[in-house]
Amino acid sequence: MEATAERIRRHGFGRRRYFEALICRRGRVPIGLALYYFTYSTFLGRPTLYLEDLFVLPEARGDGAGQALLRALAAIAVRRGCGRMEWTVLDWNTPSIRFYRKLGASLRREWILTRLTGAPLRRLARGPELRGPRRMRRRGPRRVHATRSREATRLSTPVRKYDDVF
Repeated sequence: MEATAERIRRHGFGRRRYFEALICRRGRVPIGLALYYFTYSTFLGRPTLYLEDLFVLPEARGDGAGQALLRALAAIAVRRGCGRMEWTVLDWNTPSIRFYRKLGASLRREWILTRLTGAPLRRLARGPELRGPRRMRRRGPRRVHATRSREATRLSTPVRKYDDVF
């Protein structure tokens, strides 16, 4: 595990916050945590509340802490105009799957989680451009530049656009 208290403090409570969190307490004792952030659904044209982590201490499970956290997240999602709330669950975690289904959540088995980490992530970030399958043909010399929406920072390396995939 790479997480450190300092990194979590910086990313959750620093100048640029990457996530928000809810703590569930019994009395003054923390028994659960929900860590979440917002994404955007181009299909719905609305934000999505994405639940990254839901954790309840084993000895506190079954007492309503998880449901209380999810209810609070749902209220936040509705208040902020989200079209949905999403999260992942490991396929072997049958108690959680049963719990989520009881809440009315649907499991989306047609989606495949895709992830780049470590060396593959760094390799893609620095380039050079990867060659596509031979079936892909680039049409013409068109180039598009990717920009970041908030900072409107142009990438120094142009991105080639492929029009057809056979």
